[in-house]
Amino acid sequence: MTEPISLHWVDWSIILAYIVFSLGVGIYFSKRASSNTEEYFLSGRSLPWWVVGTSMVATTFAADTPLAITEFVRGPGIWQNWFWWNLLMGSLLGVFLFSRLWQRAQILTDNELLEIRYSGRPAALLRAFKAGYFSILYNFIVMGWVINAMASVTSVMLNIDKWTAVWICVIIALVYAILSGFWGVVITDMVQFCIAMFGSIALAIIALNYIGGMENLLSKLSGLADISSTNDNTIKFIPPLPKSDLNTITFWESPFSKFLVFIGIMWWSHHGTDGGGYIIQRMSSAKNERHALLATLWFNLAHYALRVWPWIIVALVSIVMFPKIPDSYSELGVKAGYPLVMNTLLGPGIKGILIVSFLAAFMSTIDTHLNWGASYIINDIYKRFYKPHESESHYVMVGKISTVILMALAAFTSLKMQSISKAWEFIFSMGAGIGLVLILRWFWWRINSWTEIAAMVISFLTALYFGFVHTQIGFQSWSPSNTLVVSVAITTAGWLVITMITEPEDNETLINFYRKIRPLGPGWNTIIHQADVKDPGTDNNSELTASLMCWFLGCVLIYSCIFGTGFLIYGDIATGFICMLVAGLSAWGIHKIFPQIGLLS
Repeated sequence: MTEPISLHWVDWSIILAYIVFSLGVGIYFSKRASSNTEEYFLSGRSLPWWVVGTSMVATTFAADTPLAITEFVRGPGIWQNWFWWNLLMGSLLGVFLFSRLWQRAQILTDNELLEIRYSGRPAALLRAFKAGYFSILYNFIVMGWVINAMASVTSVMLNIDKWTAVWICVIIALVYAILSGFWGVVITDMVQFCIAMFGSIALAIIALNYIGGMENLLSKLSGLADISSTNDNTIKFIPPLPKSDLNTITFWESPFSKFLVFIGIMWWSHHGTDGGGYIIQRMSSAKNERHALLATLWFNLAHYALRVWPWIIVALVSIVMFPKIPDSYSELGVKAGYPLVMNTLLGPGIKGILIVSFLAAFMSTIDTHLNWGASYIINDIYKRFYKPHESESHYVMVGKISTVILMALAAFTSLKMQSISKAWEFIFSMGAGIGLVLILRWFWWRINSWTEIAAMVISFLTALYFGFVHTQIGFQSWSPSNTLVVSVAITTAGWLVITMITEPEDNETLINFYRKIRPLGPGWNTIIHQADVKDPGTDNNSELTASLMCWFLGCVLIYSCIFGTGFLIYGDIATGFICMLVAGLSAWGIHKIFPQIGLLS
């Protein structure tokens, strides 16, 4: 095995140049960002689609992402990526259904919508609760695992104490996030995306060449099938059907059962089905509805189809190079395979670029969550309930103070984390069952504030039960997919009951919401007929049909790109070509239907 190479002065120069650039961006935009809260948290709602969409992509690529995928590939296999691939279906709902509705709301944070859609004290309570829940609890877990992942990389690559290196990264990210607000986030995201993509692709090419090409890699993986770090499903995109002689309990625990849960339940049941907080923040920062829609479409294509395969290739190579993780890195677990490949194969210059790509990914995610979390604290708690009549400069200053506090607490949270993929699973369980409520509140007038409160509380309590109580009281541990099914069932039953036994929102609130947002479909017919608020010539049912057709074709397009790319990489040219042909036909179908969606601008 090639001996690890220490960092060259060229690598340090590249790292230092990137740090100087990031701080320079923060200083450059500091005056503009500090003028008011819309500039600080939404860049004045002036961004074009390609900037907004690329910022979404950069934000969702953190230092944890390739490490978590390495855990997936080295464990269950490539198919385990359906744990997040399934989210494409919900994410494309955000593209073709929700992006323009969020634009019409003209709000600073998504929680602000709650007091437009609902009324009275329950709506105010829900707004405050969700702001605190996501800006503090959810944010701490996400930023904690991102910091933890960066610690794993730096401990391998820099050969220094991992927390010393991470605190340096944290301080740099914090400084430019405070100075430049959302302007600094989106501008640096553009550069970070380019660096991260170049770095991951370069590493995949170098790793594949080192191992002797894809054919040789697949052959060696087959030969390692009897080693615990790999299995027969390692390179499969979809797990095989279980044997016909399996009983119900065994099927319930099979990989194929987990796959069915991912594609059948998870995508519509989690808390981000109508966009997700920081994605909604970016939708709101776009120039208009058209730019918001195009931005989210570009994001989904790049997020799911363009960047995943370099990480998968490196993860597969790591199995061959390190079938057993060295004892000196045992604390990091199998996710150490990715930085070990980096450290072993990369020479001066390219190693510096790869480290910067991780640093860029880390900073992109951290500054986004800091800015987003601070926007919740300021707009939905501090300004709404505590100091409603202060100046814009006052709110920006308190936002900066909140950013510092969030960063410090998230850094300490990261000290308690071990497995990144386990943290991912817990985050999903926290929101299991909420997603359907978030979808229906746009399309069914009967959903009320108590519906959403019930969904939030029940899903959180079930997550705590299965995460910390279930096994402690003597029950057998369940897999995350099994837990998800039960949690969604309990949460859905709970909020349906609460909806039926509580009063609907008052007519004035519902009429004002309809006039402002113009939601689609027949679910608002009761309100339309009562108030006669439908715009002349508007056919909401046709718009909804066109939107759903685009959603279906969008799913076919991006999944075909994902697996077409995979087949081409594997050397299966015929299957890969067919997938790409299907993707092309789907894109043509979207192009033909798109004008029927009815964008207002």
